[in-house]
Amino acid sequence: MAALATALDPGRRLVAGRFLFGNRTMSDQNSDTGAADANPVFQIQRLYLKDVSLEQPNSPQILGEAIQPEVDIALAVSAEPVVEGIFEVSVTATVTAKSGERTVFLIEAKQAGIFELRNIAADQMQLILGVACPTMVYPYLRAIVSDVCTRAGFPPVLLTEVNFQAMYEAQQQQMAAGQIN
Repeated sequence: MAALATALDPGRRLVAGRFLFGNRTMSDQNSDTGAADANPVFQIQRLYLKDVSLEQPNSPQILGEAIQPEVDIALAVSAEPVVEGIFEVSVTATVTAKSGERTVFLIEAKQAGIFELRNIAADQMQLILGVACPTMVYPYLRAIVSDVCTRAGFPPVLLTEVNFQAMYEAQQQQMAAGQIN
């Protein structure tokens, strides 16, 4: 996060979704100068669970078996504009547990956030939407997946930490190489 704030402007720090100027927040400074439209804004408006589903096609039979399922986890990040300066960023996890050819369970969960981003350069905007926002949303997704798994009668699946910066950079490299449309 510090690298992101530095990338935006070395003189500013990002704390809890608000830019700080010295000891005052951006809104404090804006009230003094009346320059609300010129300062960069990055704020979380809301975090919410957008979608969750659980499938257990072989239950209840599979619940009584001693199995060690293979677990496959896929993550996806999306960012969509809602209105000017407001974006929805979603992180989706698809967790599939199989024992041989049988599906033990399938969990799909999408955690989202609404973020306000204004007066930020386009290249930095993509970095914020692809790295900072998913980093804020992901811990909530991790908790949801673990909870759904446990409520389904299975040991929790604990999603590992994700380096969204590396994920974003890999995607940018693939796009530059023409591998992603």
